[in-house]
Amino acid sequence: MNSFGRIFRISIFGESHGPAIGVTIDGVPAGIKLSIADFTPDLTRRKSGAPGTTPRIESDTPEIISGWFNEHTTGAPLTILFKNTNTQSSDYGNIANTPRPGHADFAARKRFKGYNDYRGGGHFSGRLTLALVAAGVIAKKIIPNINIQAKLLKVGGSSYIEKSVVNAVAENNSVGGLIECQAKGIPLGLGEPFFDSVESVISQLAFAVPAIKGIEFGSGFAAAAMSGSEHNDLIIDKTGKTATNNAGGITGGLTNGNDLVFRVAVKPTSSIGIKQSTFSLETGKTEELVVKGRHDACIALRVPVVIEAITAIALADFMLISNSIN
Repeated sequence: MNSFGRIFRISIFGESHGPAIGVTIDGVPAGIKLSIADFTPDLTRRKSGAPGTTPRIESDTPEIISGWFNEHTTGAPLTILFKNTNTQSSDYGNIANTPRPGHADFAARKRFKGYNDYRGGGHFSGRLTLALVAAGVIAKKIIPNINIQAKLLKVGGSSYIEKSVVNAVAENNSVGGLIECQAKGIPLGLGEPFFDSVESVISQLAFAVPAIKGIEFGSGFAAAAMSGSEHNDLIIDKTGKTATNNAGGITGGLTNGNDLVFRVAVKPTSSIGIKQSTFSLETGKTEELVVKGRHDACIALRVPVVIEAITAIALADFMLISNSIN
C-alpha cells in the first residue's frame, strides 16, 4: 500500500515522469501556522544540482490544494502537489523490455502485468521522496520540541565523501553511503512493545525510501560482539539518562529518555553509465544494456533530509497517539 500511519496518516501518489507527484496527510491538527516558504529549507536540501547528483532540475514548488486556509491548517486532509516539468521520457524506451539490473523494472513489470509506468522508475522512483520530505515538514511542526538531524557519514565506505563521489562520476559508476540520524528531546515512553515498537515503525518508513538496504539502532550490529556488561546502558538519574547509549534511545520498543540514534545504509544508484548485461523480455536472451537518462552517481547525498522526514513522521504519529491515550 501507499499509505502509512494511525493518526498522522500519509498517502503518497504519482510517478517520476507523470504530471505530478504528491502526498495527502490526514490527521493534521487544525490551526498549525503554515506557509509555502516553510517547505523551502528541507526541499532545497533534497534538490539535485550538486556534483554527483542528477542533472534533472525541477522547481519542486509545493502547491497545497486542500486542508489549508488563511495560512493555517484546517483539520481537513492536507494535500500537497508537485508538478513534474523537466522530464525526458524518451530516455527510458529501451528499459521496457530490457530491465535495469538492481532496479525495480523487472519485478514491477511482472507484479503489475506490464501496466506499470517504467519511465524514470515510475512509482518506484526516488522522486517520490519529495512527497516524504513535504510530509516531514508538517510532522516537524507537530513536534517542535524534538530536534532531528541526519548527516552523511561515509560514501563508498570512505569518510572522504567528496573524493569518493568524484571518483564515481569519473568512472561512470555509482556509490552508496551511510547516514546517521539523531533526535533529541523525545518524551519518555513513546511507542509500544513488539509490532508497534519505535524501531519497527521507523524501520518500516526507512525501507519505504528507495535505495535503503539496512538499518541499525544504537550500537546496532556491533552489539553481537559485545558482552552484556559492555552493552548495558547504566541509568544515572531519575529522567532515565544513561551513561552510554548502546540502545539508541529505545528499550522494549519504547523511547527511554535518551537521544534516538540510528543509521541507514544506502545502496549505490542502480542506473549507471557502464555497459551491463540483462535479460531481454522481448528476445528471451541476455543482451547488452546501456542505461540512458539522468541519474545520481550518489543518491545518498540527498537522503539525509529524507531520513529526518521519516523520523519526524513516525514521532509525530506516536505523539498524537500518546496524546489521544492520555
